[in-house]
This record gives sequence, structure tokens and C-alpha cells, in this order.
Amino acid sequence: MTEKLAAGEQDVLLVVDIQNDFCPGGSLAVPRGDEVVPVINALAAKFAHVVLTQDWHPPGHLSFASSHAGTQPFQTIDVAYGPQILWPDHCVQGTVGAAFRSDLYIPHAELVLRKGYHRNIDSYSAFYENDRKTTTGLAGYLRERDFSRVFLAGLAFDFCVRYSGEDARREGFEVVVFEDACRSIDVNGSAAATREKFRSLNIRYISADAISGNMR
Repeated sequence: MTEKLAAGEQDVLLVVDIQNDFCPGGSLAVPRGDEVVPVINALAAKFAHVVLTQDWHPPGHLSFASSHAGTQPFQTIDVAYGPQILWPDHCVQGTVGAAFRSDLYIPHAELVLRKGYHRNIDSYSAFYENDRKTTTGLAGYLRERDFSRVFLAGLAFDFCVRYSGEDARREGFEVVVFEDACRSIDVNGSAAATREKFRSLNIRYISADAISGNMR
């Protein structure tokens, strides 16, 4: 891609779920998920403002296949708010799997937003939980800080990055995705569906080397 952008004071980099369980060796590993860490470290150094998200589930969370007798991971069931994909137990509060990758280095990150801590609602998006009503408070935080453009990187492109991007647009922010700083799980064509959804919302892609800027 040839488009070049510069990170400014009204821009924020939203780094999604760079946690041990989402990387190779983790319980819900995104293929090649570890490859994004050095890319994101370099990206973050170009942004004055960075927010990190952290999946943070209690034991026995609704989204875990182990919480539903007779089910298997990646099966879809109906819950109170609609269809829910069931996952292996992952990012359980206080566990090594829930911790950020030790090689993630963004010391100037200004906020760590935890999501998915309500036992009976899953949360892909950094803005809304999966009932599409319960908010995380992130939109209000970004507005009060006078940010207008959200840049996205992280795991997984076709779930938590996707829904965070959609909801950032829903909340009125301009959204740009560093696709080379993301990796996909790709369940039943979810990666292609994400690209199509982003196109319909005019969410742009740029490569990680196409952004310039200097951390304060």
C-alpha cells in the first residue's frame, strides 16, 4: 500500500489482546500470533497515545466450552443475547495465559482496558460486550481525551480487532487498521468476512511502515 499517514495528538493506537493464550503455545493460539509483537512494539513508538486491551475472564465463563456439558470448542450455541461461539478456556483472570506477552514493550501505554470479566457475557470488542448493549467505557474515555482517530493492531483480526473496529466507527471515530500487525483465527471464513465488513464501513488499511510520528 502506498498511503502514508502521520500519527498526531488526536490519534490513539489500540493494541488488542497481545496475551499469552492468544499466541503459539497458548490455549486459544492465533496462528503466527507472536509475529505481531515486534511489529506492534515498533508501531507504538510512533504514537504518543496507546491503549492496551486485555481479555480477562473469570473461571467458568459463559464462552468456555467447558462451561456447557456435551459441547466442544468452536461449536456455536444460543445464549440470551444470541449466537455464541464456544472457546477453549482462555485468559482466565490472574493466570499466565491472561498475562501480556513478556516481549510486548509499550511502557508509555496510558490505559489497560480489561474486557470479558462479566461471567455471562462474552466481549470481543473494546467498546461493547457481545450483548451489544453493555459498554466498556472506552468510547467516553477517548472522547474526553479528544481523540478522533483510532488505529488498530493485535489479535485476532477477525474477532476482537474486527468488533473493536466496527464499534469505533459506530461511536463516530475514524478507524485505520494495520493488517500486517494482526493475525486471524479464521473460523468458517471469518477473516474474509472481516475484510468485507471493513470495506462496507470505509475502514482503511495501511501497513505498519506507512505511519510516521514521534512519541512525546
